[in-house]
Amino acid sequence: MIRFLSLMLLTVAASASVAAPATHRIFIAGDSTAATYGPERAPQAGWGQKLQVWTADGWEVRNHAVGGRSTRSFIDEGRLDAIAAELRAGDVLLIQFGHNDAKREDASRYTDPDSDYPRLLQRYVDTARSRGATPVLITPAARMLYDFRSLLDTHGRYTLAMQALAARENVALIDLDRSSSAWIRHHGERDAKPFFMFVP
Repeated sequence: MIRFLSLMLLTVAASASVAAPATHRIFIAGDSTAATYGPERAPQAGWGQKLQVWTADGWEVRNHAVGGRSTRSFIDEGRLDAIAAELRAGDVLLIQFGHNDAKREDASRYTDPDSDYPRLLQRYVDTARSRGATPVLITPAARMLYDFRSLLDTHGRYTLAMQALAARENVALIDLDRSSSAWIRHHGERDAKPFFMFVP
């Protein structure tokens, strides 16, 4: 799944680099599924820490994704501001949230998928564009959660909200929810499970 996502992101980066000089950057704003983990956490790894291997020459990945963050908490902790301070024309900002936005029990992270979530995503898009960078929205990766031998859709309303925002604002979209769900269903629960972190 990481290889599949990386190839998709390579396509976005390569197309952006046609009109841009070398040494541009790909910034990642996201949660644990994109975060970088140290060797002591192996084999746990987010797709963001593997992306550099799959990017075109002249592009540098700067991964700001942190576990447990939502669109709201990432902004409240000043993490979007930190990215904004570095962004310049020709850069790419990858934006992936949704897992923790659905945590209704935590007011510091929860966002309503019909109001707060798209409104906050808009801030990421506007931040990138105001600095001449290209925003790319990425729907959340599917959870490995089965019930009665059926893969559960746990991101539905968030995925739909991000798709609508991408269409409305003409923002590039990578539908990782759809592609990762299809990948899990193709392999089945038993064969897909080793690719996810399961601990006793």
